[in-house]
Amino acid sequence: MERQSGRMPVLVPGTARQQRASAAVSLGLFSLVFSITAFSSSYWCEGTRKVAKPFCTEQNQGDHCIRFNSPDANNSNAVQYIWETGDDKFIDRKFHAGIWYSCEEIINGEGEKCRSFISLAPAADRGVLWLSIVAELLYNILLLTGVVLISVEMCCYRSVIDGLKINAFSAVVTVLAGLLGMVAHMMYTTVFQMTVNLGPEDWRPHTWDYGWSFCLAWASFACCMAAAVTTINKYTKTILEFKHKRKTLERSLKIKYKFPDHAAPEKACNVYVNSFHNTTEDPAHLVKDLHHLATISVL
Repeated sequence: MERQSGRMPVLVPGTARQQRASAAVSLGLFSLVFSITAFSSSYWCEGTRKVAKPFCTEQNQGDHCIRFNSPDANNSNAVQYIWETGDDKFIDRKFHAGIWYSCEEIINGEGEKCRSFISLAPAADRGVLWLSIVAELLYNILLLTGVVLISVEMCCYRSVIDGLKINAFSAVVTVLAGLLGMVAHMMYTTVFQMTVNLGPEDWRPHTWDYGWSFCLAWASFACCMAAAVTTINKYTKTILEFKHKRKTLERSLKIKYKFPDHAAPEKACNVYVNSFHNTTEDPAHLVKDLHHLATISVL
């Protein structure tokens, strides 16, 4: 019978690195999906516009039109009595706007009427809006590039040295993507606020607030930065583990073989590390094999 120890299971460094890489890929994919969904939708801002009710007709009756009455309805010269007064003559029309379109509901019918948001923005702010669109596109492209690089490093590169190079590049790309996304979101918010104040009279909203697309865009930014931090953490921990194992190996060489040249252990470690440049194993595991010390001493 085997005795069960009460110790907690120890996480192997290679397994921990794989888990961090998987977390970075998952966060990057979430960020990319959120960003594309928000970029293609028109619910960045939602609100209402106060518009005058149309007159009621025989076809249109109800609360969404102005009712009138007169003793002689067939006489066009007769005085018409309008019963609605004050705010009763107006109705709140819902609208939603995004980077590409601004749509508002049709009062006496079904569906929505949409207009290009670029044409609604003030002429002085359209350049900023185009910069925001370009930044959003670059944000998505860099996000996709970062996810592809991390996936390639996980699946294709078994050499730890080559994987570290890909890891460092993917971290830089992901950080740049996050910065571009933040700038793009802030530029669009500024343009929308300017459009609310200086836009066309038949579009200016009475009340408005940010919609689910806006929240999704900033959730994408948060996931992007979390993926960048996870990738940098993976790179840093791998380097620290490698340096720690190298120092341990150098110390073991000095104690066991007592090299006359103080630089000899470091040179031997360099030869040892370079010999595993294209290996498929983890150097954190390879340096545990001290049976190679005799070969290193000969070198």
